[in-house]
Amino acid sequence: MTPTLRLAALAGTILSAPVSAGLLAAPARAQPAVALDEISVTSPSPIQTGHPTVGNAAPLQTGILPVATNTFSPVTVVTQDQIARDQPRTLGDALFDRPGISSTTYAPGAASRPIIRGLDNARVRIQENGIVNGGVSDLGEDHAVPVNPLVSDRIEVIRGPATLRYGSGAIGGVVSADNNRVPTFIPANGVQGQVTSGFSSVDNGRLGAATVDAGADGIAVHADGFRTASDSYAIPGGIQRNSYNESQGGAVGISAIGDRGFVGLSFSHYDAIYAIPGGVAEQDRTRLTPNQDRVLSRGEYRPLDGPFEVIRYWAGYSVYRHNEVGIGEDGIEGVQAIFKNREAEERLELQHVPVDTPFGRLTGALGFQSDRRVINTQLESFLPKTESRANAVYLFEELELRPGTRLQAAGRYEVDRLSSIAAQFPADYAPVDGQDPFQYARTRRFAPKSASIGALQDLPFGFVASLNGSYVERGPTGYELFSQGPHDATATFEIGNPDLKKERARTVEASIRRAEGPLRLDATGYYTRYTGFIYRNFTGLACDDDFASCGSGTENRQIVYQQQNATFYGAEIIGQYDLLPVGDGFAGVEAQFDFVRAQFDNGTNVPRIPPYRLGGGVYLRADGWFARVNLLHAFDHQATALFETPTPGYDDLRAELSYTKAVDPAVYGASAITLGVQGRNLLDADIRNSTSFKKDEILLPGRNIRLFLTARF
Repeated sequence: MTPTLRLAALAGTILSAPVSAGLLAAPARAQPAVALDEISVTSPSPIQTGHPTVGNAAPLQTGILPVATNTFSPVTVVTQDQIARDQPRTLGDALFDRPGISSTTYAPGAASRPIIRGLDNARVRIQENGIVNGGVSDLGEDHAVPVNPLVSDRIEVIRGPATLRYGSGAIGGVVSADNNRVPTFIPANGVQGQVTSGFSSVDNGRLGAATVDAGADGIAVHADGFRTASDSYAIPGGIQRNSYNESQGGAVGISAIGDRGFVGLSFSHYDAIYAIPGGVAEQDRTRLTPNQDRVLSRGEYRPLDGPFEVIRYWAGYSVYRHNEVGIGEDGIEGVQAIFKNREAEERLELQHVPVDTPFGRLTGALGFQSDRRVINTQLESFLPKTESRANAVYLFEELELRPGTRLQAAGRYEVDRLSSIAAQFPADYAPVDGQDPFQYARTRRFAPKSASIGALQDLPFGFVASLNGSYVERGPTGYELFSQGPHDATATFEIGNPDLKKERARTVEASIRRAEGPLRLDATGYYTRYTGFIYRNFTGLACDDDFASCGSGTENRQIVYQQQNATFYGAEIIGQYDLLPVGDGFAGVEAQFDFVRAQFDNGTNVPRIPPYRLGGGVYLRADGWFARVNLLHAFDHQATALFETPTPGYDDLRAELSYTKAVDPAVYGASAITLGVQGRNLLDADIRNSTSFKKDEILLPGRNIRLFLTARF
């Protein structure tokens, strides 16, 4: 049978399945559920024993909340199955509604970077397979992250003390997209893969993605590819103009795998074009064209003897560029700004053999990290050429006092060096006739130090509790120090402060989690005290394309990087409960709540903080069927900063219905297929995101119906 006939027969098999089978869920007619791959949570700690899992040791079924109970810090996990269902085109889309996480939604579906506990940009590290993503999304909310989640096996979001593993740039959290681009295993049957496709009504969106892993005789290979395209999306009562986007890319990788470890290499490419909706960017038809080439190598070796149990390394190099195209001051359309970024990062971790002490078994890992980054901009750009270097050493140690009681301590020492051209602006940031800001070469050096301690305790009835404390320092980034000009796409005139000091954060967080049985719960509360919190302060002035126009211009809001002490506190809660057995599954209820409160010591509010959110709903998973209806309510955001406007709340009603069927690969060419429909913003509500610079100019997408089809082989 040809592949075309196999797919046609397979689709017919799925479509012919009666809906009543899922609703009545008669055990006699139950179809075998498709088991998903087990999920390994590897990002939070360099100390790894075997392959830690999320939740139960058994593979997670569709719709089950993944809860990591073996980590000291809370970890949010988005599984490969959930990615295939939601079909996000950005990491921000994939994480927007998770407790404690929001996104910038500057260009929905294209440029939307995750925000963790109200923190973003320089405080949130985004990485793929353990190496920094290598783009310039931290320089501006209009810049896309060159990582497409459609080809990810999972997405992990790490908060709290575990971020010490990755550097001071992760003071707010780490978003880790993981896949098998550098192969780490040989499939049991020699080959495995997944193909997914979908269509969304709100933007005429089309997408397709495929991954393939194969291998034999100690050699494993990987290939993946994706392509997405959408028109300008619909909003209640109209179209959000200039919001179209396209992206495509892929990767190939190869590894040698043996009994004692593996070593591998991959090459990936990413390119896209997307438009910026709202305000001046929309009027000027602004669009960005990011592209990136990336090489990644990683490996692992387990010696037979000696002081180290495991030796691991990661090394990556990327070349990134995007043009910002639009109508310039001369009325002619063309390239208005160019951003280039070359970045290399290496990390080596040495996990020592367990040591039995009078207090318990001690395990630990010593790590070394090095990073070099060169940002080069041209034309109407706000940042001069900037070079940054960072080198660090870190240590994690865990002590198992007794089964079910573990302690962890970690420390990190880092040396940062940043060089660029600084500018000296007047104290009131208003121009002086006939005088331009004085420019001079400047190099800043910082030595951030960080430490943490935590406890993890098993409790009765499957609950696990953790308590963590950390002290983290962060050196300012190049754009916080050296910015000095207009940023066309964000309509801002950015002024850095070359005299900024280190930012310091002291955090206490407590969690309680449960992953087994009918109740799954993940709840965390935290309190962070910042000394010298670096933020972008709107001065109230407006500028055109040079400093001389500030105060009389109209196009760009003037923002200045400043420091002030601040306090953040909040909570993140999500849970599921299986109420009634139905067929081979359950019907149940789910709920979530999250908030973050952030204030400066002078009583004013930190800008661009997410709203309080409360949500819940019902679900059914049985006999291959999965159905869900839930509502996420965002409250009015009134805790505004100076020159910031209140944001009205919204209700996002969502629903999903899908069916998964295991089939015979010899007949259909696949082992399982999922066909489904998903609805978002079904009330067609006006949704504005309080964390977005664009919230007063654009709405998020209106009512959207998405069809998705995924085949696994």
